[in-house]
Amino acid sequence: MKYLVTGAAGFIGSAVAEKLTYLGHQVVGIDNLNDYYDVNLKHARLKRIEHDNFQLKVMDISDRDAVSSLFEIEQFDRVIHLAAQAGVRYSIENPHAYVDSNLVGHLNILEGCRNTNVKHLVYASSSSVYGLNAKTPFSTEDSVDHPVSLYAATKKSNELMAHSYSHLYNIPTTGLRFFTVYGSWGRPDMAPYIFTKKILNSETIDINNNGDMWRDFTHVVDIVEGVIRIADVIPSRDNSWTVERGSPATSSAPYAIYNIGHGSPINLMGFVEAIEDELGIEAKKNFREMQPGDVYQTYAEVENLFTATGYKPKVGVKEGVAEFVCWFKNFYQIK
Repeated sequence: MKYLVTGAAGFIGSAVAEKLTYLGHQVVGIDNLNDYYDVNLKHARLKRIEHDNFQLKVMDISDRDAVSSLFEIEQFDRVIHLAAQAGVRYSIENPHAYVDSNLVGHLNILEGCRNTNVKHLVYASSSSVYGLNAKTPFSTEDSVDHPVSLYAATKKSNELMAHSYSHLYNIPTTGLRFFTVYGSWGRPDMAPYIFTKKILNSETIDINNNGDMWRDFTHVVDIVEGVIRIADVIPSRDNSWTVERGSPATSSAPYAIYNIGHGSPINLMGFVEAIEDELGIEAKKNFREMQPGDVYQTYAEVENLFTATGYKPKVGVKEGVAEFVCWFKNFYQIK
């Protein structure tokens, strides 16, 4: 089967592309290799997936003509769309980057799927769409109409755009709301990476909301398993579905939304302690207030995804942190 994986040099995208090639699929990856963070890390990820079944196209998904041409030439069976401008805080500093990549780019992918009859589009949404929701665990049955960052608003917009294309053009689409992914080859702008690097360098780490925060940390190995499994679960039309009685995560169109997380949130201080234990170093800590765009807690209800795919996270925090710290030391040659 031929897959397109967007964001193929990214944290999750590279891991998904690597697994798909291992399973024997033909994979085309696209990435613009931008400098939002260290491009050398992106190139190192790509070296992991050097394979006869994999080819990389350096391309920006906001380039309408280039994306359209790629779809026409390659005729993909399935698309796993993970490319996006990431980062909650950066969306406050540079909002236009999020419109270009997350809205215009997402539209270009939808158009490519429409014009070439792609059998299934799986795309990345985010747990950030839950915004001001205080009810836990976060369920796809919940309202997600109050985002607290532009990044979250673009991800909610992605879901709405996908639904309109599923409804109008019968394109099967599945959105995955990712919950705090971590693990080897992770992003340098995320807490596990920042904490590990600063602790090793004897620098002070910032602890938001004085440590009273909870995150549903999910290891990338579990994420990849869930993504690939859901690609085989193609949503179909349900003519009996109605707005009044149906779930907002399903539709009369071939459309679905799932949470993909661990389903067991960890206190931020507990996660820091796991890194300290693994490094054998106590962190220097600066406790501060909640930052703009942050949410107090993320907590995934994942029963629907488990029912659909048999997906069940296996990597606990202690094991996951040990794996990440081992990779970090090896990658940066730290003894």
